[in-house]
Amino acid sequence: MTTAPTLSRPPLVRSRTAALGGVCGGVARHLGWSVRSTRALTIALSVLGGGGVLLYLWLWALMPVSPADESAPDATGVRRAIPVAALLTGVAAIAAIVAWVQTGPTYSPEQVPALIMVTVTSGAAVLWSLGFDRGDIGRSTRYGVTTRSIAAALLLASGIIALSSGPRTSVTVIALAMIVLGIAVLVAPRVVRLWSELMAERATRVRQEQRSEIAAHLHDSVLQTLALIQNRAGASSEVARIARAQERELRDWLFADTATVEVDLAAELRRDAAAIELDYAVRIDVVTAGDSIGYSSSALVAAAREAMMNAARHAGGDVSVYVESSPTAIDVFVRDRGPGVDLDALPADRLGIRESIVGRMTRAGGTATVKPGVGGSGTEVHLHLEENRD
Repeated sequence: MTTAPTLSRPPLVRSRTAALGGVCGGVARHLGWSVRSTRALTIALSVLGGGGVLLYLWLWALMPVSPADESAPDATGVRRAIPVAALLTGVAAIAAIVAWVQTGPTYSPEQVPALIMVTVTSGAAVLWSLGFDRGDIGRSTRYGVTTRSIAAALLLASGIIALSSGPRTSVTVIALAMIVLGIAVLVAPRVVRLWSELMAERATRVRQEQRSEIAAHLHDSVLQTLALIQNRAGASSEVARIARAQERELRDWLFADTATVEVDLAAELRRDAAAIELDYAVRIDVVTAGDSIGYSSSALVAAAREAMMNAARHAGGDVSVYVESSPTAIDVFVRDRGPGVDLDALPADRLGIRESIVGRMTRAGGTATVKPGVGGSGTEVHLHLEENRD
């Protein structure tokens, strides 16, 4: 026993490349018809009682847009071949010419249908430009602005001329409506933009207030708990290292929107210190004095990073980094509380301090000195670089 093969049809979706709305193309693809025959049938139904128009609009509203199209895979909307807004604006211009060239500047009953045509087509052109052309990759922003400006000019000019043609109630009402609509077309985009900016600013302010409340609550609870853990556990313990890393991560998340985007020497050193703290049981405090240093030598940053790395690797505990800037020089001090180091006693193959710190600063035109800390305990690395920043 054999079963009849089932016929599979393409989904009923609108194409992203269409003449108007993509309805005829989607129906033709779904039914296996030609697009030309489908369009001819739609036009015939539209002429015979207007059923084709209603059917087209109904399908346009219900048929989804295809998720992708081979001819326009990057499109976010339907790419229409017919410039509907421009055609409607052209019809409005023709109607305005008919109203005032053939009938004259004075009132005539024949002007009323032409004025209504100008109002309807100009308004339709503006609505189409704002509604459909915004998602059309074939329509630029300049095209939309030009179309709306011409439509507004037609409305204002026709309304003003009609208002001065004679004291007729019907013409006066139409003329006032055209003037109001023309002004609305010119003013509406700016009003919408100002309203959108106001709503965005309000939303940002609400988020900042919520973030401030969360930050205050976390500061009174979580951050103080993390700080207490660090003080009780000691800087060299694994628990303190994890607590300090979590404290940095939480502070960065809380103040992500308020942090400055400008990166200076102190910010670079703090970022390097945070990375070192993740790998070693050490607590590095970076303190600055003087003006913010927007530009710094890469050699100075690399030498300071190597000094912090050596202090974390061989001393641990608390390490302090002090940055002092002046108009002509930058000084960086890296101090630890370890057993200290004697450069003369180091083997010849130990080049970490000699090349990565002293040699690097010398090649950059600066100096680096390594000596015992205050009271003979620990090690102090002093990096000095002349830099004229006037």
